[in-house]
Amino acid sequence: MFNEVDRYLAVTPDVRQKILQRENFNVFFHYGLNTFTGKEWGDGKVDPKVFDPEKQDTDQWVRTVKEAGAYGVILTCKHHDGFCLWPTATTDYNISATPYKDGKGDVVREVSESCKKYGMKFGVYLSPWDRNHPAYSTPAYNDVYCAQLTELLQNYGKVFCVWLDGACGAYMDGKEKQEYDWERFFALIRKLAPDACISNCGPDVRWVGNEGGFARESEWNVVPKFSYDIQTIEENSQKEDDGKFAKKGADVVFSDLGSRKFLSKYNDFIWYPAEVDVSVRPGWFYNKSQDGLVKSLQTVERIYYTSVGGNSLLLLNFPPDRRGLIHENDVALAKALGARLRESERQAVKIAQINAPEGEKGHDALCVTDCAYDRETGNPVSYYTPEKESDGYRIEIRLERKAKINRVRIIENTAFSQRIEKFTVYAETDGKFRKRYDGNTVGYNRICVFDKPAVTDRLIISIDECRRKPYIEFIGVYEDNGVVIKKPRFFRLRQFIHEKSYKLFIEKENKKYCSK
Repeated sequence: MFNEVDRYLAVTPDVRQKILQRENFNVFFHYGLNTFTGKEWGDGKVDPKVFDPEKQDTDQWVRTVKEAGAYGVILTCKHHDGFCLWPTATTDYNISATPYKDGKGDVVREVSESCKKYGMKFGVYLSPWDRNHPAYSTPAYNDVYCAQLTELLQNYGKVFCVWLDGACGAYMDGKEKQEYDWERFFALIRKLAPDACISNCGPDVRWVGNEGGFARESEWNVVPKFSYDIQTIEENSQKEDDGKFAKKGADVVFSDLGSRKFLSKYNDFIWYPAEVDVSVRPGWFYNKSQDGLVKSLQTVERIYYTSVGGNSLLLLNFPPDRRGLIHENDVALAKALGARLRESERQAVKIAQINAPEGEKGHDALCVTDCAYDRETGNPVSYYTPEKESDGYRIEIRLERKAKINRVRIIENTAFSQRIEKFTVYAETDGKFRKRYDGNTVGYNRICVFDKPAVTDRLIISIDECRRKPYIEFIGVYEDNGVVIKKPRFFRLRQFIHEKSYKLFIEKENKKYCSK
């Protein structure tokens, strides 16, 4: 009989979302006038002539982040100050008014071409808030914004993501609030870049709820239908999360967005994965005073394993400096991160045997040892699903050899929605199976990092609660790489919290978990 669970299972990702969730680690490049003024966001009055990078090399930018392990980059083509990094016809406040290449430069084109050169995907950030344009706070501004979108999406090759910031601080300049025509923006993007995901303020990817690199321990893709245009804070989304969230339906900062108990309160549901956006520095734009405050490899690894390894996307910011280069300290971090991720992947231990409930024809348990997928559709080449539904499912794994294990990776075939609601990983040591990890969600990627490694050649994955039956695409087991995850308490906040105490909590947690 069709019931509430079947309604949740009917919600699945589209092709755009499947592919983006596969390529789950991307990079922000925050760059513009703020790079040269030392500000986090400008007032739209800075003379464009301050923009004068002497050694700009976008190839160096893209090489750096590719080495870190990222799939694509997103450039801040226009931030809140209204300054455009391309020679737009919509405003004189653009790269043409700068000394860079005698006014004939185009940073957007340079980054786009560097991405093509190094096989990286290219995305654009275009702030709706514009503190310079005279049309801002009037209906005519929506025409301006659409013209800017059109230039970016028609003239710079294929775009994999359009990242829309929800900032709307007209009151700071004594103007009326701008009413953004979000539906028009979305329709235009779909028309000009049909394969691009619309992130943050959009229907494809949602903001995780903070800018500190904190991910939920249990992240769901099937969530109540949000109002896309209110996913971010309107006043200052760059430096602090001030708690002024619009309350319409579910709130992005809730600790639980997808359990059966939570979903039972709502009627409409969407596939809406979370993205963790965070900078490698305290600020989003380069500031010389922060050269010694680049996050440690251990901190970024923690962010990676709890975001990418926790059914979320990661958007990690590497801001170019005033020379037009990624700073040496940031480059060192990128190289170290990429080396660690590649080495960790090479630590996979071959699975020799799997025992599990009998699978559907063509989808037996051994299918989980292959993680290949179709790059056009995002669908896996193979997957396992039991033939019959049950109260629980036990998957026994025997490795080819004994090894010191600290990680197990599980991927669900999300073409059948997200199903696993509770699971436990056990490892055999000294003749007994001991619990090493438990969780509630898997989704498109769960990296189960043990508190302590186990020397073993036998493991059990027990799926204790599930929506109908599981569809498992991949299981991988890995030797100890020394990673230890300390889980932050960010999402254990009460659902509604006073603004002042929220600020104090964020400051405390940043000091505690984001030590530089």
